[in-house]
Amino acid sequence: MKSNIVKIISIEHLNSDVIRFIVQKPMGYKFIPGQATDVSINTPSLKNEKHPFTFTSLNDSEHLEFTIKIYYDHNGVTNALEKLKQGDELIISDSFGAIKYKSKGVFIAAGSGVTPFIAILRQLEAEKGIADNKLIYTNKTESDIILKEELEELLGDNFINTLTGEKKEGYDNRRIDLNFLKEKVTNFNQHFYVCGPSVFVKAISDELIGLGVKPSDLVLEK
Repeated sequence: MKSNIVKIISIEHLNSDVIRFIVQKPMGYKFIPGQATDVSINTPSLKNEKHPFTFTSLNDSEHLEFTIKIYYDHNGVTNALEKLKQGDELIISDSFGAIKYKSKGVFIAAGSGVTPFIAILRQLEAEKGIADNKLIYTNKTESDIILKEELEELLGDNFINTLTGEKKEGYDNRRIDLNFLKEKVTNFNQHFYVCGPSVFVKAISDELIGLGVKPSDLVLEK
């Protein structure tokens, strides 16, 4: 894969552990909403430490955007990213990924697994095609919800949250399982987009297939 060195244009903390990075976009660089790229930090000690991150900007945006959850309990790439500043350099590769929009359906995400869906939903809004899509999103606490206000504005009542680590008025407090899906989804003959930790993706996929969803209608990262 071709490598591109890009400068960080701006850094914004969205909440206590999620950071938005706006970076230069290489000339002619293209991606499909939902895709990712390998990112490393352009220093001698870190340039070979690559980690995939999803674009949250649109393909026709002037710059690239990444919305990244920082894992403070891991001594990894995200911890190093948290220490960067405007003007520092990243290395990105070509775009890749299996998650892309096919037709109206239900998006199901856990934690930072929502990031591939952010660009897709933004693109749908730009094309006036977001109606009838639904996002079911699970987090531990309300403060963990990424881009809560924007997603509420984009989806309205089709933005369904559940919190598994705290009880708070206005939120469900259940895990997403077969009964939850039966309650929140009325049509299982459509596309289902699932992203999150691998255990979560496997469990949700199995539940959806048990509810009659065709494997070909599941859109997952591979």
